[in-house]
Amino acid sequence: MSPVFPTVREVLDLVPMRHGAPRLVAGNAGLDRPVRWVHIAEVPDIATLLGGGELVLTTGIGLPADDAGLREFIGTLADVGASGLVVELGRRYLTGVPRVMAAAAERRGLPLIELRRGTPFVRITEAVHGLIVDAQLTELRATEEIHQRFTDLSVEGAEPAEVLRQAAELAGCPMVLENLSRQVLAYDPAGENAELLLDGWEQHSRQIRPAGRTAYDPGSGWLVTTVGARGQDWGRLLLRWPVAESTPPTRLTILIERAASTLALGRLIRRDAEGLERQIHRTLLTALIDHSRPVDEVALRAKALGVVLDRRHLVGVVVRHRGDEPAAGPGADADPEAGPARLRDLAEAVGQAVRDAKLTALTSAVDDHAVGALLALPDAADEEKALAAFATALRRVRLDAAPSRPPATRTVVAAGSGVGSLREARRSLVEARQIAEAARRDPRDLPCYRLPHVGLAGLLHLLRDEPRLQTFVERELGALLAYDAQHPREQLLGTLRACLEQGRNKSAGAAAAHLSRPAFYERLARIGRILDADLDSVDRCLSLHVALLALDAIRTP
Repeated sequence: MSPVFPTVREVLDLVPMRHGAPRLVAGNAGLDRPVRWVHIAEVPDIATLLGGGELVLTTGIGLPADDAGLREFIGTLADVGASGLVVELGRRYLTGVPRVMAAAAERRGLPLIELRRGTPFVRITEAVHGLIVDAQLTELRATEEIHQRFTDLSVEGAEPAEVLRQAAELAGCPMVLENLSRQVLAYDPAGENAELLLDGWEQHSRQIRPAGRTAYDPGSGWLVTTVGARGQDWGRLLLRWPVAESTPPTRLTILIERAASTLALGRLIRRDAEGLERQIHRTLLTALIDHSRPVDEVALRAKALGVVLDRRHLVGVVVRHRGDEPAAGPGADADPEAGPARLRDLAEAVGQAVRDAKLTALTSAVDDHAVGALLALPDAADEEKALAAFATALRRVRLDAAPSRPPATRTVVAAGSGVGSLREARRSLVEARQIAEAARRDPRDLPCYRLPHVGLAGLLHLLRDEPRLQTFVERELGALLAYDAQHPREQLLGTLRACLEQGRNKSAGAAAAHLSRPAFYERLARIGRILDADLDSVDRCLSLHVALLALDAIRTP
């Protein structure tokens, strides 16, 4: 994609301009300036009528006769942002423009061109203005295509990978979607080497610092926009612009913002192909989690389904497979229906287990990998008994459905803390989903996981996609991570880790880091200055240690 306006260099290649035998006298550095319009002038004070970006054509008849006047004329054109000056020889200047004019133009980087053969200025203006209008029409058509393409993607609920693929195709540039901790969520190299694009991405990304929500960082060559919805930002979308000496055209800003909106909307949309009753279950569970409907409305609609939630002890339960990929035999990975089919099977099993255990609950898939249930119990004293009955029934249902089920398809059952009102049900459901995520790789095979089973590291792991946790990590460690990105040989983060993992014992920390004590102490002092932190403070070190554990959880696939 090229900018809307032609450059001075491109204008010099036009047929009417070439007919005039143009010669560049000065200002070679400004040949890539855009030409917004062409203006014919024969008076010295023309700069007051310009708005910037004009290519000025003149025969020189009305220009000042003295050197000071010529310098001032060139200076006013440069100050107003004119893209260049074209002087036709033969009327005022016979063999060439005055040296003082050329010297002034060279100092200001203003392209100064002589036309050594007479040519009607109107032909030049018509050619340039036609080029601009055609380019603007092309830009308009491209913008319309962008809006149509991303409208279609939004309606279809396209996955992030597809959104980035089509955005990169339209832009012709590599694109990367990252979370707030600079971890890559999706990307498209636009035909370039993906390994080179993503090599050392986190360090590279921390050096990309645009000045605004959507802005171009000329130092790195990346156009960046923030991704989020409902006031919750959760990532950045980046587009690499390969032309270092110019800013990206407006259409790319429109494209990246529309792509970001589509990604944000897609995160909010939950598609489901289940029956009407199951859709209502999912709508109500989603409403509780997202606060998208009043609690009283949820209770009323649930009661109409035969699930009484008022005046009940409520427990959120989430069931998910221990792995994210389907294990359905040869060719399963290539089948796009394998994942949704497996999720539907799990949802049916959970619903059957609820019925077999004689429990009352809303049940439905809550994301692409997990099925949720909100158990409604008559008494809080029944909580442990009900969870045990549900876990047992679920194992029996799944075993009956597939007696030879491989270990890769084992499930995790997780339960949140019980609550006494529907207004608190979201907390129990979210907690259950987070526990299930954290317990996916737990080697134990517990009937039902609860919060105490996952510990601090597990808690941080299950919260790793939470923007507030990522923001906490950036607030605590961002300065040090940025320093390490600029000084890759030092890696002070490892020094801090050694100190904290050894209980702030500096001698043990120096040994663990394979450093002498003086070198270790000097590094700690530098870390303290970078983070503006007192490393002798127990509370400050505790906060840093939690941030390190959270960073490890975020970086863990």
